[in-house]
Amino acid sequence: MAALAALAGGAFALRPEGYAVNAPLRQLLLGRGEAVDAEEVGSRIRVPGGFELGIWADGLPGARFLRFTPTGDLLLSQPRSRRVVLLEADADGDGRSDGRRVLVDGLDRPHGLDIHDGWLYVGETGAVVRVAFDAAARTVAGEVETVVPDLPPGGNHWTRTVRFGPDGRLYVTVGSDCNACIEEDPRRAAMLRYRADGSGEEIYATGLRNAVGFDWRPGTDELYATDNGRDLLGDDFPPCELNRVVEGGFYGWPFANGDKVPDPDLGAGHREEIEASLAPVHHFRPHNAPLGMTFVRGHALPVDYHGAAIVALHGSWNRTRKDGYRVVSLHWGEDGIEERDLVSGFEHHGDVIGRPVDVAEGPDGALYVSDDFGGAVYRLAWVGAGARRGVAVAVAAPTGGPPLASLEPGERRARAERGAALYRAGECAGCHEEAAAAPGTVVKPLRELSARHDLDELTAFLAAPTPPMPAVALPSEARRDLAVYLLSQHP
Repeated sequence: MAALAALAGGAFALRPEGYAVNAPLRQLLLGRGEAVDAEEVGSRIRVPGGFELGIWADGLPGARFLRFTPTGDLLLSQPRSRRVVLLEADADGDGRSDGRRVLVDGLDRPHGLDIHDGWLYVGETGAVVRVAFDAAARTVAGEVETVVPDLPPGGNHWTRTVRFGPDGRLYVTVGSDCNACIEEDPRRAAMLRYRADGSGEEIYATGLRNAVGFDWRPGTDELYATDNGRDLLGDDFPPCELNRVVEGGFYGWPFANGDKVPDPDLGAGHREEIEASLAPVHHFRPHNAPLGMTFVRGHALPVDYHGAAIVALHGSWNRTRKDGYRVVSLHWGEDGIEERDLVSGFEHHGDVIGRPVDVAEGPDGALYVSDDFGGAVYRLAWVGAGARRGVAVAVAAPTGGPPLASLEPGERRARAERGAALYRAGECAGCHEEAAAAPGTVVKPLRELSARHDLDELTAFLAAPTPPMPAVALPSEARRDLAVYLLSQHP
């Protein structure tokens, strides 16, 4: 990745024992894979007996966070497409969303979503915005207004999750700027809290490296959050975490990992902070990347799932063998928290067909799971203990033409030439071409890009790529030139 790091003005610190770049090849460059394939889903995905999983909506590149509306539609954020879409409820009962519409467009990497007092709140990378939302009419009205204007933007972890708590306050998580470092802004690696109008900022909890998903446990109002452990310390350390988050709590990062284990780079000299930190209540496997989570509040699932937490494991990139890439359920008991597989098979012998991101419980009692790799939303429903375990799928044919068809020949040539110069200046071949790679480099070849990705998507992705690839710190037009070159050379 040193080549693209040069374009971004940064670099990775190499640790031979931990620096395994093993993400799905297509997503490492492009942020997603091929469109979800019904046949592959049907043959690969496994769910417990009595459950059935189907493709509820597809053709949604970079599908991330979910939130149901009061009338049963599902909102979805697409950060790289800069929009929030509304997926209409399945009124005709065919197992598919009945339609979709863009609610808000032109946002700055929108991610977390919530609805409160007639407003749709959206977490952008550097702000929280809201717009008046009429759930019954499926429309927004008026201008998008900024309620929290100055969150620390971008960084290594650029997503912002927003959610209203039982106290009526707005909670926001901001991930760290880095893998492991001392942050200058105390709002990094933290959970923040605001009034609904964005006033009264408080730092609610700290030491949370990248707490993407959080929810309140029913009947207790205890707040739990997932957290992604740091990278570059080998395959089996540190664990990713589930933390019970309390006001004023410090959760260890960057001085400690897991159960108060001192960090080998930053732990020295911070014994007091480490001893005062709060250990996780549950360990996920290292590098599994737990993201969205929700507690089951309804009663449509078997009683064993009532009150369980459902967590999307996005999957590893910093392991020699891939791990994660599934949805799990967490069950509270006398002996602690038990983790069980709920949806698995997205990864098989290193081949990846999906990366779960978020989970939402629908008004029908089913669980809905977003997948930013396949660009889809799945529906997992309980159909009865005596039912066949299977997968019901219905997928629309892909649409769209060649990704560069909209460019005039002259513009295409000019952009491709400028993009080629950027590719050479950044020494990108050193990461993507075997002949140019230094010994020991993990080469990520570029193949069949134009068959699956359009120009706007690739241009946006270069500004906010999937780790460990750094962001390409170039103006948007220059990134577009680079995207044209890549799509021209790797059809």
